[in-house]
This record gives sequence, C-alpha cells and structure tokens, in this order.
Amino acid sequence: MSERLDVTPAQTVGPYLHIGLSWPDGPYVVPEGTPGAFWIRGRIVDGTGAPVGDAMVESWQADPDGHFDHPDDPRGARAATVPGFRGFGRADTDAEGWYALHTVRPGPLPTPDGETEAPHLNLSVFGRGLLHRLVTRIYFPDEPANAADPVLRTVDPGRRDTLVARPAADGYRFDIRLQGEHETVFFAV
Repeated sequence: MSERLDVTPAQTVGPYLHIGLSWPDGPYVVPEGTPGAFWIRGRIVDGTGAPVGDAMVESWQADPDGHFDHPDDPRGARAATVPGFRGFGRADTDAEGWYALHTVRPGPLPTPDGETEAPHLNLSVFGRGLLHRLVTRIYFPDEPANAADPVLRTVDPGRRDTLVARPAADGYRFDIRLQGEHETVFFAV
C-alpha cells in the first residue's frame, strides 16, 4: 500500500525571518552624537491595530546634500560630508511593534526628468505573512518641497498624510499600518 502525498501548500515568510538579518548598529544610519541627528520612531500595526512584533524596517536615504555614495547615483558616487553616514539602517520591531532609526535629514534629489524630489527616506518593511517587502517613504512635515514632489503628487491627497512623519520630542514619529483604515501608502517597485 503506497501513501499518497499531497502538494505542499504555499508559504509566507515565517517567524524566523529576522535571524541573521539584524546587527547591533543596524538602526544607526549615523553614529550617536552626530550633529543634527535625530530618531525616527514608530509602530507597525496590522489591519486590526495589533502590534507586529516580529517585523523589520530597512531605510535607505541620501545624505544631507542629496547624494548617494553609490555607483548608481547618476551624478557619481560621492562620500557623505557627515562622518560615519551609512545611508542605510535596519531596525527590528519589539513585542509592541516599535522600531527606531537614528539618522540625519536627507537632502532633495534630482529626478531624471529634471524635477526635484523632496527630502525623504525610503523604507522597506519585512515580516511574517508578507511574501514580498512593502515599500513606502517618510516625508518631513515642515518641508515646503513636499508640494512639488513628483512621487507625492501621484498619491491620493486624502492618503498623503500616511507618508508624512509627525514631530516628536527627539525627532519624528512615523507609524506604519499594514492594511485597513488609514493603511500606509505602499509603492509597487
């Protein structure tokens, strides 16, 4: 008698996603004590408002002059003028869904079409239940260039506030809601 084996069901990312992906200085885009540095803190919640305690956020940003020390920068790679600036951060969430990134404000970026993007951070969100990363942006509330930003202009005006951080005592707060009412805007990239 032979045993019949069923097809293995499709799987989402499991609870061990973060193993090997975090490191002690991960949330530090710049070292502590960097002039002008601040924290971006926020919570990641699911569609019911429950905290997502096993997610990870990655940030990628330009330096304060709007440059990347990367060969894909069309203006040429250039080291940041801020000592220790990495342009990249990675933060796990705690049991209550909180994450934190220590950074400096990025500069505006030129687009290939000759426009200018407002200062922003690109974020990728990884977590259990997600097959692919979710990509969003953090804009700053007091930035006049937000009104002309070519990416922000493509977002429904009623949802743009999900991409704008709020001032906080030590920097900014940026919460991420994965679905449901007030879901954060995510971009298909």
